[in-house]
Amino acid sequence: MRYVDEFRDGQLAAGIAAAMAREALPGRQYHFMEFCGGHTHAISRYGLTELLPATVRMIHGPGCPVCVLPIGRVDVAVRLALEKPVTLCTYGDALRVPGSGGMSLLRAKARGADVKMIYSAADALALARADPAREVVFLALGFETTTPATAVVIREAAAAGIGNFSVLCNHVLTPPAMAAILESPTSPPPVDVQRPAGAPPPVLDGFVGPAHVSTVIGTRPYEFVATRHGKPVVIAGFEPLDLLQAVLMLMRQVNTNRAEVENEFVRAVGREGNLKAQALMREIFEVRDSFEWRGLGEIPASALRIRAHYRQYDAEARYATAYRPVPDNKACECGEILRGAKAPQDCAIFGTLCTPDNPIGACMVSSEGACAAHYTYGRFKDITVVSA
Repeated sequence: MRYVDEFRDGQLAAGIAAAMAREALPGRQYHFMEFCGGHTHAISRYGLTELLPATVRMIHGPGCPVCVLPIGRVDVAVRLALEKPVTLCTYGDALRVPGSGGMSLLRAKARGADVKMIYSAADALALARADPAREVVFLALGFETTTPATAVVIREAAAAGIGNFSVLCNHVLTPPAMAAILESPTSPPPVDVQRPAGAPPPVLDGFVGPAHVSTVIGTRPYEFVATRHGKPVVIAGFEPLDLLQAVLMLMRQVNTNRAEVENEFVRAVGREGNLKAQALMREIFEVRDSFEWRGLGEIPASALRIRAHYRQYDAEARYATAYRPVPDNKACECGEILRGAKAPQDCAIFGTLCTPDNPIGACMVSSEGACAAHYTYGRFKDITVVSA
């Protein structure tokens, strides 16, 4: 298949791995964060860390859409579903994210709430059209990738005068989260096991930039990472060769003391992005003053809300929802993992109490979550084999 098989060529992958091995500077440790949850999944699925030099460490970032949704936001959706005469619909992974006391939307459905899984924002609007007497609330979440689709259905609902439809908006923005990671003194990368005792923690050397997000916003919004923070960013696709090439490009920038935004994913991403999608997002949404992220806390100007012109389609306004911050489960390290401060296997309940079938934390829910990816593809590598 064109543009798939070409990017899964084992011989080419071995060639890139050999180039990394040759170009890794002696005594230099490299710490790169893949921001996108899809990249985290692909790295685990294809075993790409096995091809990297031992001195290159990949750090999982907060790029899983359902993972960064804090417990308090899940609670708002659960309360709406249980207490109001509404049909609440959202994407499948979001149904399983635990809120307070482990209560998820799926468990609310088991208690009698009218909760439905949908595959697209358009499905939510179709439910409202099909039953005008029933209030339909769409729990919208995700990064810039899914935001235009939500904007489309809000505009369509307004144009058609559909009054029984509203959106609980939890769309978040990628660049402010990157800034928060770089600027927060409480979010160091994981301690490297090869680091000498007493040495300072490693410094994040660069980002593998998200693919789908960048098709919408382009590469320009990441330029502050290079100019203000002196860190390179390489936008990468999801295939094995995309990611290996992106890591090699990052290594070469580090080796030559450069900090630039480079684009490996040129077949889909440009500097300016999708201008039509951006204009639609600006028409429907405005930036919130602040928004809580799981693991990262409150980040200024990091999420969107529905503009006043479309306020009748804002579920927060229609149902006067009240947001209350809720701390994460004390046994769960999901917040630390999302910050890149810990790895999934550092969590005491990983793979025992917390599994994809019984997720305690959000990082185990979605296939894009670091814990779910490691559980599916990497956990057996953690087992120490003791010979007789």
